[in-house]
Amino acid sequence: MSRYTGSKFKKARRYGFSILETGKEFSKGKKRTTAPGQHGSRRTKLSGYGQQMQEKQKLKFMYGLTERQFRNTYAKAKKLAGITGTNFLQLLESRLDNIVYRMGLALTRQGARQLVSHGHILVNGKKLDIPSYIVKPGETIALKDKMHKNDKVIEAIASSAKTVEFVKFDQKTFSGSFVRLPERNELNQEINDALVVEWYNRLIK
Repeated sequence: MSRYTGSKFKKARRYGFSILETGKEFSKGKKRTTAPGQHGSRRTKLSGYGQQMQEKQKLKFMYGLTERQFRNTYAKAKKLAGITGTNFLQLLESRLDNIVYRMGLALTRQGARQLVSHGHILVNGKKLDIPSYIVKPGETIALKDKMHKNDKVIEAIASSAKTVEFVKFDQKTFSGSFVRLPERNELNQEINDALVVEWYNRLIK
């Protein structure tokens, strides 16, 4: 299954959840109480299976991964010691494209993925163009010099609020680091990762 590249606003409306984690999809004048479509429809109560699938979809669209990438990441998380749901979120947060997004170098994770895949990001001083690369705590991430005056980057940095505690970023040098793995309470509280675990436990033994 290919990566979804359609309207984030439509997905946000469908799930009643900010895919961008900023709430911009529901800014004044845009928020609607109906589901997507010409006439909209009332939201129906979901079964347990439906709730699990919805949580999985919300998380998958939030990080912008294909189903295969998402499932493979979950399989890795399940093999780690500790709480599977937390491990899964930590692996997603450790992706290079996500760290670039958390540093504020792009307005969206999709934009951050493009910066990485186009070769504009350095990890420990070396170009790395693999968005799925798992950044290790302590590794440094920097934007190439030629991109320091890029309009989209400047806009993203200007629009960025304070970065999360587990990522550091210096606007003067356009570089930062992945300080540590995030705690569960530092990540999106609207996601019920236990339901995502239940969904994939049906499929991955």
